Amino acid sequence: MTIDWANFTPWSSLAGGIVIGLATAMFLLFNGRIAGISGILGGLLQPIKKGDIGWRVAFITGLIFSPIAFSVGAPLPEVQIDAGAASLIMAGLLVGIGTRYGSGCTSGHGVCGLSRLSPRSMVATALFILAGFVTVFITRHLIG
Repeated sequence: MTIDWANFTPWSSLAGGIVIGLATAMFLLFNGRIAGISGILGGLLQPIKKGDIGWRVAFITGLIFSPIAFSVGAPLPEVQIDAGAASLIMAGLLVGIGTRYGSGCTSGHGVCGLSRLSPRSMVATALFILAGFVTVFITRHLIG
């Protein structure tokens, strides 16, 4: 195993982590809600309370348009996806099923839950990571 030193970016990764941490902390502080994307999107698709849609639309809109805002000041990194459409659709469906069974996604459990020392989020995040290890092992060593 080798390190791709040309793409090794610890400082920008640290800065990104700090920004994500501050954003989720402010979201919790000002809104009293966890910044879990699956819960935010799920509440948008199936509204629970009246008047609960505006902030959800703003959040999802920000996620969609933030790369455009970023591209004004810096070029977007090149994206290379080494999978076909069928694999991507299957992966998306499996992630969706997993977020339902896990009662949340990696942003809710991994970022927000771990910072609150939630035992449920610790177990969920450990299982996310384990599932990733198993998936990579199966796809690279057993399937081909």
